[in-house]
Amino acid sequence: MKKVNYRMKCSFCNRKSVYFRRNEGHHYCDRHFTRNIEKRVKRTLGKYKLIKKGDRVAIALSGGKDSSNTVFLLNKIFKNNPHVELFAISVDEGIRGYRNQALKNAKKFCKQLGLEHHVFSFKKEFGITVDQLAKKMESGFCGSCGVLKRYLLNRKARELKATKLATGHNLDDEAQTILMNVLKGDLLRFARLGPAPRLADHPKFVTRIKPLIMIPEAESKLYAILNKIPAYFDKCHYSFDDPLRGRTRDFLNGLEKSSPGIKYSLLKSAYRITPFIKAKFKTGKIGNCKKCGEPTSQDICKVCSILESIS
Repeated sequence: MKKVNYRMKCSFCNRKSVYFRRNEGHHYCDRHFTRNIEKRVKRTLGKYKLIKKGDRVAIALSGGKDSSNTVFLLNKIFKNNPHVELFAISVDEGIRGYRNQALKNAKKFCKQLGLEHHVFSFKKEFGITVDQLAKKMESGFCGSCGVLKRYLLNRKARELKATKLATGHNLDDEAQTILMNVLKGDLLRFARLGPAPRLADHPKFVTRIKPLIMIPEAESKLYAILNKIPAYFDKCHYSFDDPLRGRTRDFLNGLEKSSPGIKYSLLKSAYRITPFIKAKFKTGKIGNCKKCGEPTSQDICKVCSILESIS
């Protein structure tokens, strides 16, 4: 996060600046910064029609800043809307000393907001914790954890009658994913890009939405701090397992420093070509896993394959 000279004034009033947005050249006080973030999230929701009348929205809540901000913002925007229901889903992967504290914050936060909150664990659903999984896998651990988590969030959101599943992906997450897909030559994954990516036509997939997709990570962090949102800021103990994402993050941050706004430009370019990629590379037929019945393009889904490989 860029340090601010507190002698500077907000570009919109006479209060002290707490943030300088370099790609705009504007200083923001705490009030105008908060209002601006909320305005941009509302604009994203409206522009892409992410939430409509009659939606029951499950919010994936890890307890970190981005997911906590998503809960806070959606609750603030829709709390008086009788046509939209919100609830939170948390996944306990079983990471000792990390997830337990984050979930403690998440439970307390939902209680404060009066929000319905459901917690599901890897141990109960898959019979194994992430700590145990890490000891059995020599590589590809972070990717496997992500597969299990996405599978569980989709299944539980569907079982709880959700029509949408909101995640806390921010601008940095999306920009990193775009560049990583290019570096790995994985153009098919461009289908997962955008504020409301459509993975495939299958009744068991709950539509995913990303309300914070136009909010940079640094701004998401500051919003949580200014609004006293009880987010957990520590990183996962196993985050070192994904060196490509770490290097991609550092590379993009370096470019953003020298060329402010480059992350927005990257998203804009990717979104322009995504429709052509989708048209060129048709998604294969999605059926049901022969073991668990969840949607997959193979006979056996990735989750069942992972659990088989470590049994």
